[in-house]
Amino acid sequence: MGDRRLLILDDDPMTGETIQRIAEFAGLEVHFTPDPDRFFSLLHDWHPTHIALDLVMPTMDGVQVMARLAELSCRARIIITSGVGSRVLDAARRSAVEHGLDIAGVLAKPFSPPQMREMLLGQTLTTAPPPLAVTVAPVESPEITLTDLHQALDRQEFVLAYQPKVLCTTGELAGVEALVRWAHPTYGLLPPGLFIPLAESCDLIDRLTDQVINQALAWFGPLCVGATNLSPATCDRLMLSVNISARTLSNSALFVRVQECCETHRVDPARLIFELTETSAMDDPVASLDLLTRLRMIGFHLSIDDFGTGFSSMLQLVRLPFSEIKVDKSFVMTAMTSSESRTVVKFIVDLGHSLGLRCTAEGVEDAETLNYLNDISCDLAQGYHIARPLAGDDFGYWLASRSS
Repeated sequence: MGDRRLLILDDDPMTGETIQRIAEFAGLEVHFTPDPDRFFSLLHDWHPTHIALDLVMPTMDGVQVMARLAELSCRARIIITSGVGSRVLDAARRSAVEHGLDIAGVLAKPFSPPQMREMLLGQTLTTAPPPLAVTVAPVESPEITLTDLHQALDRQEFVLAYQPKVLCTTGELAGVEALVRWAHPTYGLLPPGLFIPLAESCDLIDRLTDQVINQALAWFGPLCVGATNLSPATCDRLMLSVNISARTLSNSALFVRVQECCETHRVDPARLIFELTETSAMDDPVASLDLLTRLRMIGFHLSIDDFGTGFSSMLQLVRLPFSEIKVDKSFVMTAMTSSESRTVVKFIVDLGHSLGLRCTAEGVEDAETLNYLNDISCDLAQGYHIARPLAGDDFGYWLASRSS
């Protein structure tokens, strides 16, 4: 099981001692304290792998403690406990996740020993990630200049990772999403949030999109022509998703080049899905409608990404020719601990199906969530439970390990 250490902060001695007994019986080393100062002293000296934290305490509440843990870059898995209502617990969890903390789960008091054991004995921080750590970012975000971006495009420093999408019913491969990263020679692998906004503001986004789509199609084209051991059924349904910016929607010439690139790599346009965030297509409604309609006529598919996080969702779904709807991961990741999130996920899936759209859930991190998505007839799923984004060369290894 490894060296697991649980640090408990709770002002109720009975609850703290109960958690301590459960954890010790499960084989963990445990320290329990009702005092926040003692808690942070132990955090510094003892380096716990897990933390059990009560939300409501008299001297320093759990939200303040979590904010402090975030400042300290705490990487322990955190279990939030409280007797407050489920909506408050859900809000506290969302706050913790947005602070970058690793939340194992939330437990409403009174909780059962099996619930606590399940959270304590789940995935540990020592689990090695699959190949290509695509979420790596420097501790301090580097200052990226326009010159840097021009040079990166000239040198073709942008690389792709591919995250599989599977059928919820069978777990079989149904598609991949291409995700761009900058292999910076000094700072390492940079996530898109550090360079996409600059590329958009400096009119370099189309050039970057060109490189991304060319690279993605060159990798995707050979998948079903003997380069992998995919079954004919998998090849028939396999699709490639690529994110595009709202700025790109005014550039019809770029999509002519994409069509030519599809011909070069022998990829049917009907295999390619362009993903748009749900607010981006509204920048120029008329131009967006014209171009997106033409893309659908060519055969390309369109997906509305991060659905449920913007303000123009319904209008977009009705007026634009989408073929897929993607449920935002913020709802999917909390579906098993939040009845409100489950309600939203089911609503989006039902809405998508009523409009004839295929539904994909992002952020699937455990089997329980995948089973729930299957129960509500969601079509596709992607997330760390299925696979992290993979380097192109590692995709075959993932396929082999999954089939075995």
